[in-house]
Amino acid sequence: MGVVRQFRRVEAPEPPEAVKPPLKWAGGKRWQLPELLPYWQAHSHRRLVEPFCGGLGVATGLVPHKALLNDVNPHVINFYQWLKKGLEIPFEMANLEKPYYAARASFNELLSTGRSMTAEAAGLFYYLNRTGYNGLCRFNSKGGFNVPFGTHKTINYKSGFPEYREAFRGWMFTCMDFEQLELDPSDFVYADPPYDVQFTQYSKGGFGWDEQERAAAWLSRHRGPVILSNQATPRIVKLYRDLKFDLKFLNAPRRISCTGDRTPAREVLALRNLR
Repeated sequence: MGVVRQFRRVEAPEPPEAVKPPLKWAGGKRWQLPELLPYWQAHSHRRLVEPFCGGLGVATGLVPHKALLNDVNPHVINFYQWLKKGLEIPFEMANLEKPYYAARASFNELLSTGRSMTAEAAGLFYYLNRTGYNGLCRFNSKGGFNVPFGTHKTINYKSGFPEYREAFRGWMFTCMDFEQLELDPSDFVYADPPYDVQFTQYSKGGFGWDEQERAAAWLSRHRGPVILSNQATPRIVKLYRDLKFDLKFLNAPRRISCTGDRTPAREVLALRNLR
């Protein structure tokens, strides 16, 4: 007589509670969520990988249970890692020019003296991000933060971030070149590299056309679902079309630049392995 074995159905773990992006972020892609969600919902059991995670507008909107979130900017990753540990900011924050530039000088001193990965640096980075011009994150050729004071009428600051400890529990944050990331074949990759435009000083090394080509080739080799977002310049469109991506065109709600230009920017989503 055979032995009847009973198996319990293993439920998928619940995704973390949704949180808002913790930073202001020029060029953030939260506006793309209505386009991205239908693709993600069919693959939400997978790990989300963002090689250029930026302000986390996409990750906090898709709310994956597991995520590998990478960025070449060490200061934004340091901030997220401290949020996951339970960051508390001890100093008073004010939307005033003099304290802003004093904080910027303190932040750059930490960078120049090897203390860029501290909780103090994370707190200063948050204050500079909330108070600086247009939510920009810009560094000069020597690696110094050089965003000027902003023009915000009012700013809501936070000194504690308890909700992010739970939200980030299954998320890993890394700071490395995207080609160094160890992908699983089943990973769902959303890639939002810097725009193919003149301004590329998001990090000390910049992001030029060679990096755009390298990113496209790397993404084309991944066997799991891939979505690439970039400005639809003729050479970006040709690059991904030649690599056999499916292309979808969108109008971004606005473009932020050093001139204050807010005209819509034509964007492209390059899709692969999503059928």
